[in-house]
Amino acid sequence: MPESPHLTLPAPAKLNRLLLITGRRPDGYHELQTLFQFLDHGDTLTLAPRADGQVRLTPTLHGVAPEHNLIVRAARLLQAEAGCRLGAEIHLEKRLPMGGGLGGGSSNAATTLLGLDRLWGLGFDLDRLAALGLSLGADVPVFVRGHAAWAEGIGERLTPVDLDTPWFVVIHPGVTVSTQAVFGAAQLTRDTLPITMARALQGGASSWRNDCEATVRELYPEVARALDWLSSRAPTMLTGTGACVFARLQSKGEADRLLAEATRHHWQAFMARGLNCSPLHAVLGR
Repeated sequence: MPESPHLTLPAPAKLNRLLLITGRRPDGYHELQTLFQFLDHGDTLTLAPRADGQVRLTPTLHGVAPEHNLIVRAARLLQAEAGCRLGAEIHLEKRLPMGGGLGGGSSNAATTLLGLDRLWGLGFDLDRLAALGLSLGADVPVFVRGHAAWAEGIGERLTPVDLDTPWFVVIHPGVTVSTQAVFGAAQLTRDTLPITMARALQGGASSWRNDCEATVRELYPEVARALDWLSSRAPTMLTGTGACVFARLQSKGEADRLLAEATRHHWQAFMARGLNCSPLHAVLGR
Protein backbone atom coordinates (compact mmCIF):
# COMPACT_ATOMS: atom_id res chain seq x y z
CA MET A 1 0.00 0.00 0.00
CA PRO A 2 1.30 3.53 -0.73
CA GLU A 3 2.27 5.63 2.25
CA SER A 4 -0.18 8.35 3.25
CA PRO A 5 1.00 11.87 2.40
CA HIS A 6 2.66 13.77 5.19
CA LEU A 7 4.65 16.96 5.74
CA THR A 8 7.51 17.53 8.15
CA LEU A 9 7.84 21.26 8.72
CA PRO A 10 9.83 23.64 10.92
CA ALA A 11 8.20 25.93 13.48
CA PRO A 12 10.99 28.46 14.00
CA ALA A 13 11.68 30.61 17.04
CA LYS A 14 11.49 34.39 16.88
CA LEU A 15 13.32 37.14 18.68
CA ASN A 16 12.02 40.61 19.48
CA ARG A 17 15.05 42.68 18.48
CA LEU A 18 13.24 45.78 19.81
CA LEU A 19 10.10 46.09 21.95
CA LEU A 20 8.51 49.41 22.91
CA ILE A 21 5.26 49.78 24.85
CA THR A 22 3.55 52.98 23.76
CA GLY A 23 0.17 52.76 25.49
CA ARG A 24 -2.65 50.67 26.88
CA ARG A 25 -5.98 50.24 25.12
CA PRO A 26 -9.40 50.31 26.83
CA ASP A 27 -9.68 46.53 26.29
CA GLY A 28 -6.52 45.99 28.35
CA TYR A 29 -4.21 45.12 25.45
CA HIS A 30 -0.99 47.11 25.11
CA GLU A 31 0.07 49.10 22.06
CA LEU A 32 3.48 47.93 20.91
CA GLN A 33 6.22 48.63 18.43
CA THR A 34 8.53 45.72 17.80
CA LEU A 35 10.93 44.13 15.35
CA PHE A 36 10.42 40.42 14.77
CA GLN A 37 13.18 38.21 13.41
CA PHE A 38 13.28 34.42 12.95
CA LEU A 39 15.95 31.95 14.03
CA ASP A 40 17.20 28.82 12.30
CA HIS A 41 16.19 26.89 15.43
CA GLY A 42 12.78 25.75 16.61
CA ASP A 43 10.23 22.96 16.90
CA THR A 44 9.32 20.46 14.18
CA LEU A 45 5.80 19.32 13.25
CA THR A 46 4.94 16.25 11.20
CA LEU A 47 1.40 16.38 9.80
CA ALA A 48 -0.62 13.72 8.01
CA PRO A 49 -4.28 13.83 6.93
CA ARG A 50 -6.97 11.70 8.53
CA ALA A 51 -10.17 10.73 6.75
CA ASP A 52 -12.31 10.70 9.92
CA GLY A 53 -12.10 14.42 10.72
CA GLN A 54 -10.34 13.92 14.05
CA VAL A 55 -7.35 16.04 15.09
CA ARG A 56 -4.84 14.10 17.16
CA LEU A 57 -1.65 15.57 18.60
CA THR A 58 1.25 13.61 20.04
CA PRO A 59 2.84 13.88 22.49
CA THR A 60 0.74 15.90 24.91
CA LEU A 61 2.53 18.78 26.62
CA HIS A 62 2.77 18.77 30.40
CA GLY A 63 0.16 21.09 31.88
CA VAL A 64 -1.56 21.82 28.55
CA ALA A 65 -4.81 20.01 27.76
CA PRO A 66 -4.96 18.99 24.06
CA GLU A 67 -8.01 21.16 23.42
CA HIS A 68 -6.09 24.21 24.69
CA ASN A 69 -2.97 23.53 22.63
CA LEU A 70 -2.57 26.12 19.86
CA ILE A 71 -1.78 23.35 17.36
CA VAL A 72 -5.14 21.64 17.92
CA ARG A 73 -6.98 24.96 18.07
CA ALA A 74 -5.39 26.06 14.77
CA ALA A 75 -6.32 22.79 13.05
CA ARG A 76 -9.93 22.95 14.23
CA LEU A 77 -10.23 26.61 13.33
CA LEU A 78 -9.02 25.89 9.79
CA GLN A 79 -11.42 22.92 9.53
CA ALA A 80 -14.34 25.13 10.51
CA GLU A 81 -13.33 28.00 8.21
CA ALA A 82 -12.95 25.69 5.21
CA GLY A 83 -15.83 23.34 6.01
CA CYS A 84 -13.25 20.58 5.63
CA ARG A 85 -14.15 17.03 6.64
CA LEU A 86 -10.54 15.85 6.79
CA GLY A 87 -8.66 15.61 10.06
CA ALA A 88 -5.00 15.44 10.98
CA GLU A 89 -2.46 13.37 12.82
CA ILE A 90 0.18 15.77 14.17
CA HIS A 91 3.42 14.93 15.91
CA LEU A 92 5.34 17.69 17.68
CA GLU A 93 9.07 17.57 18.31
CA LYS A 94 9.38 20.24 20.98
CA ARG A 95 12.66 22.12 21.38
CA LEU A 96 11.54 25.62 22.37
CA PRO A 97 10.79 26.26 26.05
CA MET A 98 7.28 27.24 27.03
CA GLY A 99 7.01 30.75 28.44
CA GLY A 100 10.36 31.64 26.96
CA GLY A 101 9.42 34.59 24.75
CA LEU A 102 10.50 32.73 21.59
CA GLY A 103 7.00 32.40 20.17
CA GLY A 104 6.92 28.61 20.21
CA GLY A 105 3.15 28.22 20.55
CA SER A 106 2.42 30.89 17.96
CA SER A 107 4.93 29.36 15.55
CA ASN A 108 3.38 25.92 16.05
CA ALA A 109 -0.04 27.37 15.23
CA ALA A 110 1.23 29.05 12.06
CA THR A 111 2.99 25.90 10.87
CA THR A 112 -0.23 23.97 11.48
CA LEU A 113 -2.28 26.46 9.45
CA LEU A 114 0.11 26.52 6.49
CA GLY A 115 0.84 22.80 6.61
CA LEU A 116 -2.79 21.69 6.76
CA ASP A 117 -3.76 24.21 4.09
CA ARG A 118 -1.28 22.39 1.86
CA LEU A 119 -2.24 18.85 2.94
CA TRP A 120 -5.97 19.45 2.74
CA GLY A 121 -5.67 21.22 -0.63
CA LEU A 122 -7.49 24.35 0.52
CA GLY A 123 -5.48 26.99 -1.33
CA PHE A 124 -6.05 29.76 1.23
CA ASP A 125 -3.88 32.83 0.66
CA LEU A 126 -1.62 34.30 3.35
CA ASP A 127 -4.03 37.14 4.15
CA ARG A 128 -6.77 34.67 5.02
CA LEU A 129 -4.46 32.42 7.02
CA ALA A 130 -2.96 35.40 8.88
CA ALA A 131 -6.46 36.62 9.82
CA LEU A 132 -7.23 33.19 11.23
CA GLY A 133 -3.93 33.21 13.06
CA LEU A 134 -4.65 36.57 14.69
CA SER A 135 -7.72 35.07 16.36
CA LEU A 136 -5.36 32.58 18.04
CA GLY A 137 -2.73 35.10 19.16
CA ALA A 138 -1.12 38.41 18.25
CA ASP A 139 2.21 36.79 17.29
CA VAL A 140 0.75 34.17 14.94
CA PRO A 141 0.44 36.41 11.82
CA VAL A 142 4.17 37.15 11.58
CA PHE A 143 4.89 33.42 11.49
CA VAL A 144 2.16 32.92 8.87
CA ARG A 145 3.56 35.68 6.65
CA GLY A 146 7.09 34.42 7.11
CA HIS A 147 9.23 37.53 6.87
CA ALA A 148 11.03 39.62 9.47
CA ALA A 149 8.79 42.55 10.27
CA TRP A 150 8.22 45.86 11.98
CA ALA A 151 5.00 45.42 13.97
CA GLU A 152 2.60 47.87 15.58
CA GLY A 153 -0.78 47.73 17.29
CA ILE A 154 -0.79 44.63 19.49
CA GLY A 155 1.81 43.22 17.10
CA GLU A 156 -0.54 42.41 14.25
CA ARG A 157 0.14 45.35 11.88
CA LEU A 158 3.17 44.10 9.99
CA THR A 159 5.59 45.70 7.55
CA PRO A 160 8.29 43.41 6.11
CA VAL A 161 11.85 44.52 6.84
CA ASP A 162 15.33 43.16 6.26
CA LEU A 163 17.42 43.17 9.42
CA ASP A 164 21.06 42.30 9.99
CA THR A 165 21.49 38.54 10.46
CA PRO A 166 24.03 38.02 13.22
CA TRP A 167 24.57 34.88 15.27
CA PHE A 168 22.80 34.64 18.60
CA VAL A 169 23.36 32.74 21.81
CA VAL A 170 20.05 32.32 23.65
CA ILE A 171 19.85 31.42 27.34
CA HIS A 172 16.75 30.08 29.05
CA PRO A 173 17.08 30.79 32.79
CA GLY A 174 14.92 27.79 33.73
CA VAL A 175 11.79 29.71 34.72
CA THR A 176 8.48 30.30 32.97
CA VAL A 177 7.51 33.95 32.71
CA SER A 178 3.84 34.88 32.85
CA THR A 179 3.10 37.39 30.09
CA GLN A 180 -0.08 38.32 31.97
CA ALA A 181 1.89 39.09 35.12
CA VAL A 182 4.39 41.26 33.24
CA PHE A 183 1.77 43.26 31.36
CA GLY A 184 -0.30 43.58 34.53
CA ALA A 185 2.59 44.89 36.65
CA ALA A 186 2.09 48.43 37.96
CA GLN A 187 5.73 49.36 37.33
CA LEU A 188 5.73 48.40 33.64
CA THR A 189 6.66 51.25 31.28
CA ARG A 190 3.59 52.03 29.17
CA ASP A 191 4.26 55.53 27.86
CA THR A 192 7.25 55.26 25.55
CA LEU A 193 6.91 57.79 22.74
CA PRO A 194 6.20 56.03 19.42
CA ILE A 195 8.91 56.17 16.78
CA THR A 196 8.79 55.62 13.05
CA MET A 197 9.99 52.40 11.46
CA ALA A 198 12.60 54.40 9.55
CA ARG A 199 14.00 55.85 12.77
CA ALA A 200 14.10 52.43 14.42
CA LEU A 201 15.98 50.90 11.52
CA GLN A 202 18.30 53.88 11.15
CA GLY A 203 19.23 53.67 14.85
CA GLY A 204 20.30 50.06 14.47
CA ALA A 205 20.75 47.26 16.96
CA SER A 206 22.96 49.26 19.31
CA SER A 207 20.00 51.52 20.16
CA TRP A 208 17.30 48.83 20.44
CA ARG A 209 15.81 47.91 23.81
CA ASN A 210 12.94 46.02 25.44
CA ASP A 211 10.57 48.00 27.67
CA CYS A 212 9.62 44.80 29.53
CA GLU A 213 13.15 44.13 30.69
CA ALA A 214 13.21 46.18 33.91
CA THR A 215 9.91 44.69 35.09
CA VAL A 216 10.94 41.12 34.26
CA ARG A 217 14.24 41.67 36.08
CA GLU A 218 12.31 42.72 39.19
CA LEU A 219 9.76 39.90 39.07
CA TYR A 220 12.14 37.08 38.06
CA PRO A 221 15.59 37.13 39.71
CA GLU A 222 16.68 34.14 37.57
CA VAL A 223 16.19 36.23 34.43
CA ALA A 224 18.11 39.12 35.99
CA ARG A 225 21.03 36.79 36.69
CA ALA A 226 21.04 35.52 33.11
CA LEU A 227 20.92 39.07 31.73
CA ASP A 228 23.79 40.14 33.97
CA TRP A 229 25.94 37.13 33.07
CA LEU A 230 25.34 37.35 29.31
CA SER A 231 25.55 41.14 29.02
CA SER A 232 29.04 41.09 30.55
CA ARG A 233 30.15 39.17 27.46
CA ALA A 234 28.15 40.57 24.50
CA PRO A 235 25.28 42.98 23.69
CA THR A 236 22.26 41.34 25.34
CA MET A 237 18.47 41.77 25.49
CA LEU A 238 15.34 40.06 26.73
CA THR A 239 13.04 38.70 24.00
CA GLY A 240 9.32 39.39 24.38
CA THR A 241 8.36 39.15 28.03
CA GLY A 242 11.04 36.48 28.49
CA ALA A 243 12.22 34.29 30.06
CA CYS A 244 14.84 33.88 27.30
CA VAL A 245 17.66 36.38 26.88
CA PHE A 246 19.90 36.63 23.83
CA ALA A 247 23.35 37.91 22.96
CA ARG A 248 24.23 39.21 19.51
CA LEU A 249 27.51 37.99 17.99
CA GLN A 250 29.12 38.89 14.68
CA SER A 251 30.53 35.47 13.80
CA LYS A 252 29.82 31.79 14.27
CA GLY A 253 33.19 31.41 15.99
CA GLU A 254 32.27 34.01 18.62
CA ALA A 255 28.91 32.33 19.13
CA ASP A 256 30.54 28.90 19.45
CA ARG A 257 32.88 30.18 22.15
CA LEU A 258 30.15 31.95 24.10
CA LEU A 259 27.85 28.91 23.91
CA ALA A 260 30.67 26.71 25.23
CA GLU A 261 31.23 29.13 28.12
CA ALA A 262 27.49 29.26 28.90
CA THR A 263 27.36 25.46 28.96
CA ARG A 264 30.33 25.31 31.32
CA HIS A 265 28.43 27.65 33.64
CA HIS A 266 25.43 25.27 33.48
CA TRP A 267 23.09 27.59 31.59
CA GLN A 268 20.44 26.08 29.31
CA ALA A 269 21.49 27.64 26.01
CA PHE A 270 21.54 27.25 22.26
CA MET A 271 23.10 29.04 19.29
CA ALA A 272 21.24 30.15 16.16
CA ARG A 273 21.50 32.42 13.14
CA GLY A 274 19.07 35.26 12.56
CA LEU A 275 16.88 34.91 9.47
CA ASN A 276 14.72 37.37 7.55
CA CYS A 277 12.81 34.61 5.70
CA SER A 278 11.14 31.93 7.79
CA PRO A 279 12.48 28.41 7.21
CA LEU A 280 8.84 27.28 7.11
CA HIS A 281 8.28 29.34 3.97
CA ALA A 282 11.55 28.13 2.51
CA VAL A 283 10.35 24.52 2.85
CA LEU A 284 6.85 25.22 1.52
CA GLY A 285 8.06 27.51 -1.25
CA ARG A 286 5.54 30.19 -0.26
